Amino acid sequence: MKQLVNNLKGDKGIWSFVALLALFSFMPVFSASSNLAYIGQGNGNTLGYLVKHIVHICIGFTIIFMVHKVPYHYFKAVSKGALYIVWVLLAYTLIKGTVIAGANASRWIQVPFIGVTFQTSTLAAMVLFIFVARYLSKTREVPISFKSSIWELWLPVFITLAFILPANFSTTALIFSMVLMLVFIGKYPLRYIGIVVGSGIVFLAFFILVAKAFPDAFPNRVDTWISRIDNFTSDKPDEDDYQIEKAKIAIASGKIYGLGPGKSVQKNFLPQSSSDFIFAIIVEEYGLLGGLGVLMLYLLLLFRFVIASHKANSLFGKLVVVGLGFPMIFQAMVNMAVAVELLPVTGQTLPLISSGGSSIWMTCFALGIIISVTKKEEEIAQELKDAAKREEALQKLIDRELEEEEVVAENYSIEDKANNPMHAVLNK
Repeated sequence: MKQLVNNLKGDKGIWSFVALLALFSFMPVFSASSNLAYIGQGNGNTLGYLVKHIVHICIGFTIIFMVHKVPYHYFKAVSKGALYIVWVLLAYTLIKGTVIAGANASRWIQVPFIGVTFQTSTLAAMVLFIFVARYLSKTREVPISFKSSIWELWLPVFITLAFILPANFSTTALIFSMVLMLVFIGKYPLRYIGIVVGSGIVFLAFFILVAKAFPDAFPNRVDTWISRIDNFTSDKPDEDDYQIEKAKIAIASGKIYGLGPGKSVQKNFLPQSSSDFIFAIIVEEYGLLGGLGVLMLYLLLLFRFVIASHKANSLFGKLVVVGLGFPMIFQAMVNMAVAVELLPVTGQTLPLISSGGSSIWMTCFALGIIISVTKKEEEIAQELKDAAKREEALQKLIDRELEEEEVVAENYSIEDKANNPMHAVLNK
């Protein structure tokens, strides 16, 4: 174990908080998966869901370990080419995406020969953030002009978002807001950001109007978005209201200390108790203290991301940590806000805690890149420390040699005087 820990490079705080979140996820997932074990074709075996989640987590940590060994600037070089691959995957997902439980949820594709589903928007978000960081960190002889940035930056961004938007508005909004935050931190001119935001609103309104006017022209979930916003702002009962009500009952039942691990009641009624609404189950079983503990872990992870970004030795490294790290925390906050009805139902999972393979793996891939940035910082700091030690050792060697030369010179001077006849005559 000690040897394994010694092989983990990079920010130990990030490693620790990620490991704590992953370990904590075992009990809530095991408990909340009971409804999945008894519905549909389930056989009542909840242990199988726990084993599946553990395998996903183990694969995720393997991904972190492998990715953090790769120098992070390699991802800068491949981000542009990877974006084209992502567009192909997103287009394929939009056309041939898997429909889950009869709903229009074409966000996943089936991975051949493996039998698992993969949400391509999570990969697209990660590649897009690295692409934006690459653009902002490029060395330029002249300042950024809006005309050039339209073709080099915003056109790829809007193409990516256009592929994700029809099936997943919440993810599109999350990615767009994170891109805006990234360009703001990257010192992109503020007046240009205002133009981009206005253009994005116009594009969204146009998309909704076209989708309402021609509902069968292309796959979309505009009616679902509108109904969720209406349900959030009105008192009419609906399926989403049912989920929110059960989530609020679960949170209220937990009180301060919770009902105890595995003793949740509402997990049997919440359709997405092990993914979208797992935070409600956590509060029901572990109480307000458990919910605040999870929130604190995410805030501590955010704090480590801020420190890692501040210490990064390059602008690209700083932007990569912000672009990949902050969306995880923001997604966690959105998930918690939905559970307590601060936001409409969005379908965002709780990173590293909710069940699901592709979301965990993409989160771990992003964490591996972030840790690779912090590993580079440690390597540079160690190199500086080693250089200082070598300089100190060299200086000591030079001082020792100078002392020896002074002693030799002094001894030679005494012997020379003793053997010199003229010196003897002068003494007389």
